[in-house]
Amino acid sequence: MQTADVNIKNTVPLVSPNHLKSDLPASDAAVDCVVRSRESVKKILEGDDDRLIVIVGPCSIHDPDLGLEYATRLQELAAKVQDRIFVVMRVYFEKPRTTVGWKGLINDPHLNDTFDIGNGLQIARKLLIKIAELGLPAATEMLEPITPQYIADLITMASIGARTTESPTHRQMASGLSMPVGYKNSTDGNLQIAMDAMQAAQSPHSFLGIDPDGKTCIVNTNGNPWGHLILRGGYNGPNYDSDNLKTATERLQGSQLSPNFVVDCSHANSNKDYRRQSIVWNDVIDQRVAGNKTIIGLMLESNLNEGKQSLTDPRKLEHGVSITDGCIGWQETESLLLSAYEKV
Repeated sequence: MQTADVNIKNTVPLVSPNHLKSDLPASDAAVDCVVRSRESVKKILEGDDDRLIVIVGPCSIHDPDLGLEYATRLQELAAKVQDRIFVVMRVYFEKPRTTVGWKGLINDPHLNDTFDIGNGLQIARKLLIKIAELGLPAATEMLEPITPQYIADLITMASIGARTTESPTHRQMASGLSMPVGYKNSTDGNLQIAMDAMQAAQSPHSFLGIDPDGKTCIVNTNGNPWGHLILRGGYNGPNYDSDNLKTATERLQGSQLSPNFVVDCSHANSNKDYRRQSIVWNDVIDQRVAGNKTIIGLMLESNLNEGKQSLTDPRKLEHGVSITDGCIGWQETESLLLSAYEKV
């Protein structure tokens, strides 16, 4: 009688991180972009750089060509505002699902449930190299604890999502990441879970993982001091108003954590309506202009074209429209950043 792997259909070997990096090495220009941009983010978090971080881009990348097209436009815009706004592109490859659904470009790059993860990792790494070579920093959510070994060297900012902030696995993983990490409040709006995650990830940890050769190993970390809170609202409503931001600051200070935070203009803060992101954006920008310097960044879900579409036939998808959460279009994105530039 079989007692192991009862529900396992099969296993598929995966290329090692070292092998993928050997096939797709980061160029000197890409490495320089990552190093410089990480240092810029750390200075902003420390208060030594008063620029506003704006993490903006598609809810998810489903087509690398469209992702690069967006990145090229964003780099041109970032250059116009760089003295007051530090722009980082959302390059999200993994999507947490409440129940089921498309899990992202790394997991299912062909959008057809074939789960060609090996190819997905290649596509993701290749795109990140191209974006970094443009001089544009990248941010992503770290969802799977194995994935960072393949792409983390090309990421400037990482986030731990609302559904995984409470997970010990993700807190331990964050303690070993090489870049600043944002922790989202939980889906019910609870701040304490994210604050606990920040504290946990600052400490050293030892956990099971893989090494650069793809072998199972014990990972021993130093702890990651570059944590920050991301406010994204919750089931009880938005949390970007001045009272909620004041409460967040006081609670962070009371726990001896950095009082600086990023406000997510999407998700529950916009009641999951992409058209309301501008309302959140303008309110938070006005609070920043009024003197609230604990607001060190904002997040926007933006794409080449606005809205969202269902993933049915991948061959019939509309150009530059999200297949996950709804996004604002490029014209509105440009308008919001340029107006914020004038205000700040």
